[in-house]
Amino acid sequence: MNSDSDPFEQGQRAARQHIPAEANPYRDGSEEHALWAAGHEKVAGPPREANENEGG
Repeated sequence: MNSDSDPFEQGQRAARQHIPAEANPYRDGSEEHALWAAGHEKVAGPPREANENEGG
């Protein structure tokens, strides 16, 4: 499980599986959280401001 233990690769895999960035399993503010988020963003692109366009 070498690649599975890398938070950056986990984030990339999550993005490919259409798992939202909010599902980051690491504690907010931790290095792992940042790595997971960076991997996710690399694949999925920057987070969208969905609330701005919804409703109203």
